[in-house]
Amino acid sequence: MKKQKEENINHIGDTKIKEGDLTPEQSHHKNHVISLRNKIAKLQFEIDDLMPSLKWHEDALVATTKKQADETLVEDEASVKES
Repeated sequence: MKKQKEENINHIGDTKIKEGDLTPEQSHHKNHVISLRNKIAKLQFEIDDLMPSLKWHEDALVATTKKQADETLVEDEASVKES
């Protein structure tokens, strides 16, 4: 009893397309779709990894800027009282 070779089925959007039904041009586009999806997934992983660090540095920048502004305000109020 021979095993039938299972044909690859590609999912593009909501459409299922058999590998054997693709023309060379369609196969070329399919390969690009797969490659681009993989690259996007990799970049999304990197973005998800970087976002907490960006948020931490943004918060630190705001905190130090606020601290500096508060110190300047106190100095300005002190100099006004001395006048």
